Amino acid sequence: MIPSLTGELTGTHGRIATRTWPNLEADHLVLLAHGYGEHVGRYEHVAQVLVEHGAEVWALDHTGHGLSDGDRAVIPSFEDVVTDLHQLADEAVDARPDLPIALVGHSMGGLIAARYAQRYPAELDALVLSAPVLGRWAAVEHLLSLEEVPDDPLDVTTLSRDPAVGQAYSADELVWHGKFQRPMLEALQVALETVNAGPVLGDLPTLWLHGGADQLVPIEDTRTGIAHIRGTLLEELTYPGARHEVFNETNKDEVLDDVTDFLDRALGLTEPDDDDTEVEPQD
Repeated sequence: MIPSLTGELTGTHGRIATRTWPNLEADHLVLLAHGYGEHVGRYEHVAQVLVEHGAEVWALDHTGHGLSDGDRAVIPSFEDVVTDLHQLADEAVDARPDLPIALVGHSMGGLIAARYAQRYPAELDALVLSAPVLGRWAAVEHLLSLEEVPDDPLDVTTLSRDPAVGQAYSADELVWHGKFQRPMLEALQVALETVNAGPVLGDLPTLWLHGGADQLVPIEDTRTGIAHIRGTLLEELTYPGARHEVFNETNKDEVLDDVTDFLDRALGLTEPDDDDTEVEPQD
């Protein structure tokens, strides 16, 4: 296992915990953006695969998450979170100049990644969106309509078909196990509206991954957001039967192979074989 290095930066809302998986022989950089209520430590296996495939990986715990400062599981402004991530990207590029850079975002991290790509299109060479919260999230709309947000625990069986994933999630002390806070819901809604009104992704190579049985972030809701931002180089992969966390699914090896294959092609890291077939962009 490749050891990671921990660090910190001063973000827009206090100290931000960072983690880097170094690779002195890297031919590209990957930024990771995690989802709501979790932390980058849950992406250890993802980072390991990426490093073994030639990446150096940089990530952080968003404000209010994991080991970073802030009220638990509250993001006051997604624009500020994107700014924090951009600061991390600047540090990565300063440390490893002249390497192409990709951004991988899961769930809420997919929303952050999409907004990052809208704000800094010239600074990314590839984008991967895993079950991204885009377009609309009916759960947020419903919860905001209520006078009081209910304290309903997450059904961990919706994360993955692998029971061990839900068990580890429940036991993880850095994961937020409480209810949604109204300021968080309001910030999510503003961010969704901002991305929907923002620019398209142009010719940025983008891979959208989604579980066909995702109950937390239904694929049809996300599809409305993809329709707003999609550029000319969008690829879509849907995994039948897979639930929300495709990087933690029973077919995670297939999913991560798809990601590294996409990065190879998008970043020009390998020459395509004559027999290779491209995934056609889907409407």
